[in-house]
Amino acid sequence: MDMTADPRGERLQIMLSAEELQVVDEFRFKQRMPSRASAVRELLKRGLAAEGFAAAVFGSKSADYGVTGSSPSDGVSNGDNGKSRAK
Repeated sequence: MDMTADPRGERLQIMLSAEELQVVDEFRFKQRMPSRASAVRELLKRGLAAEGFAAAVFGSKSADYGVTGSSPSDGVSNGDNGKSRAK
């Protein structure tokens, strides 16, 4: 299997209790997700977003993220690409 063709080339192994796995499976089936892995990715994405962490947009640069303005991941443009000027 060619791992270079898969954008998810990193493997993360986790251990869950029977109760945790049951909750993941219930979420998966309720959301009609194709696999446990997709359910876990979605739960991670939702949990991180709820805590204020957003996934970086592919191809974005560290210079695109600033203390003020918007980041590429929030889909909002402030017109100055995150570069604020002191007035």
